[in-house]
Amino acid sequence: MALVAGVEQVRTVPQASLDPLSRLLKSDLEGVNRLILERMQSPVALIPRLASHIVAGGGKRLRPMLTLGCARMCGYRGDRHIALAAAVEFIHTATLLHDDVVDASDLRRGRDTANAVWGNKPAVLVGDFLFSRSFELMVADGSLRVLEILSRASAIIAEGEVMQLMTTGNTATTEADYLAVIQSKTAELFAAASRIGAVLAERLPKEEEALDRFGRNLGTAFQLVDDMLDFSARQSELGKSVGDDFRDGKVTLPVLLAFSRGDEDERGFWRRTLEELDQQPGDLERAIHLVECRGALAETLARARTYAAAATRALAPFADGPERRALIAAAAFAGDRRF
Repeated sequence: MALVAGVEQVRTVPQASLDPLSRLLKSDLEGVNRLILERMQSPVALIPRLASHIVAGGGKRLRPMLTLGCARMCGYRGDRHIALAAAVEFIHTATLLHDDVVDASDLRRGRDTANAVWGNKPAVLVGDFLFSRSFELMVADGSLRVLEILSRASAIIAEGEVMQLMTTGNTATTEADYLAVIQSKTAELFAAASRIGAVLAERLPKEEEALDRFGRNLGTAFQLVDDMLDFSARQSELGKSVGDDFRDGKVTLPVLLAFSRGDEDERGFWRRTLEELDQQPGDLERAIHLVECRGALAETLARARTYAAAATRALAPFADGPERRALIAAAAFAGDRRF
């Protein structure tokens, strides 16, 4: 397994929590939330109603917190980071609306998805509206460098989603293919959100690169744990239906590991349920048993923690302080969360 930029594994596990970062950024986050509520308004009544359903749905705001926290760690003391953090959250929210349509999901963060309530067409179109709002905020900021980073991230995220469609239902998917998907569809926005903190503070290119590595490793850890939780969490904790990935035929790392370590009967089970989507009562329970008994969940979690440790290592060029410590705690959370 290759870590982003070859960062070596570290064994120590720091505090795993978003609380230090959210406390430190309380005032900034309030500004971001106010701006989000302001910019999702529209005279077309369905737009703010549908947008508020997902925006107010209890998300962690982790991506905008990375923008805010990295900017402050880098010494930025202006207020441009507020609007750019809101732009990052609009990009993320738009992708969630589109993803739920593609996946035919009916539950997110413990609530009905927007497409389950209003239908697929309104959900897709409001997602487009939020993408447009994010670009308005970027243009108003006036930095071509920021626009370059976030617009490129938006394109790569879309590529990642298409890549995932190509691997769905394909048990011949390699771990390299899987990692390429999550690098694009998840880690890219984490990397961009972190990197623009250094751009705002006009830090050196090598520090931009360090924050890119930080966000990219953190995002990879976050997605690995998300894929693990689909086979292990309780629905009340996860905020979505356990087994959604399995029902959709998604080939994630727990499946890849269980498939490679299983016997021919087990491989036949995975081919039937994921490639043919011939799923019968009891199949999800068997899938959960197989990923557990083949050590796939423990291995996925171990790899997530390795990426989280790599994210921490990436912050080495920055001086110690409350922001850096809070970002380290956030990285640990990404690799050790249960929801």
